Amino acid sequence: MFAHLDLTRTVDEPRSERMNFRLKPHVKETIVRAAEMAGVDASTFAMSAAYDSALRTIAAHERTILQPVDQQAFFDALDNPPQPTEALRRAFTRHRDTVTRK
Repeated sequence: MFAHLDLTRTVDEPRSERMNFRLKPHVKETIVRAAEMAGVDASTFAMSAAYDSALRTIAAHERTILQPVDQQAFFDALDNPPQPTEALRRAFTRHRDTVTRK
């Protein structure tokens, strides 16, 4: 049996927001069954699982892990950047002409 770790307990805020969604009966039954096995109610189980998944998704998009060979290529490119190509120059010109800043 796995101990349930409710990651939402670490968030020190009042519970003022709601999320409502419909799900297929089999999905709900599976969540309820897993929650019972973990010793928590289905809402706590689902909320914690969604929060954990959200944290992992955000972390995966905020960082890139490179293999050693790729790390070397990355740092080599930083130390010795190639000269900009004509296509890159055109892209910068197009960006400057079309993007406005506030």
